[in-house]
Amino acid sequence: MGSSPYSKFDNTELILRDELAIDRTILANERTLLAYLRSGVSLIIAGVSMMHFAQTGWFWGVGVFCIPTGVITGIFGVVRYRIISKSIQVVRMQLPRMQISN
Repeated sequence: MGSSPYSKFDNTELILRDELAIDRTILANERTLLAYLRSGVSLIIAGVSMMHFAQTGWFWGVGVFCIPTGVITGIFGVVRYRIISKSIQVVRMQLPRMQISN
């Protein structure tokens, strides 16, 4: 058994549908990255806003907590994107290049 979950399929059985599925997976991975980055930026902005307008100590503490959480969320999203992108490329390289005839 190969190391890839797709090793059980013969390369001749892969068709256009499989190529398009990989393309959809790439786009989904990019959307997920953007969602992580959006969440991270939102947490950072919320933290800075809370710290700026805080009237009590606990509210300022929540703002301080939000800033590193936003940074960690952004870093986690980038790391996750790169890992998934590499595994998608491994599968894509296993696909035979399709011959388009006119």
